[in-house]
Amino acid sequence: MAIDKMNPAFIEPHDAAARPELLVSAVLHLMSHYTANLQERHSCVKLASVIERHLKALADLPSLAPVLRTTCRQLSDQWAAVVERTMPPPEKFTLLARIMPGNRPT
Repeated sequence: MAIDKMNPAFIEPHDAAARPELLVSAVLHLMSHYTANLQERHSCVKLASVIERHLKALADLPSLAPVLRTTCRQLSDQWAAVVERTMPPPEKFTLLARIMPGNRPT
């Protein structure tokens, strides 16, 4: 997965208030990776989640221009929906599977 090979600075939005341009650069980089993975039919929920967190961090910066904060907030909401849609559905167990000791989910 592409996200496993990335610079840790791109994974978590640290020091966002001090260097918003680094956060913008990171989120654009992450979005490009997500698009490339999507074209290969490998959507990555972890990558989408990181993108959503970066956009949320940008939206929470009071020093950012209002139009950019609003855009980042809207995009953060959209990426949160992507994460939700991409998550695998919870595994369903029948009543028999629930009461059988060897078949209980861990």
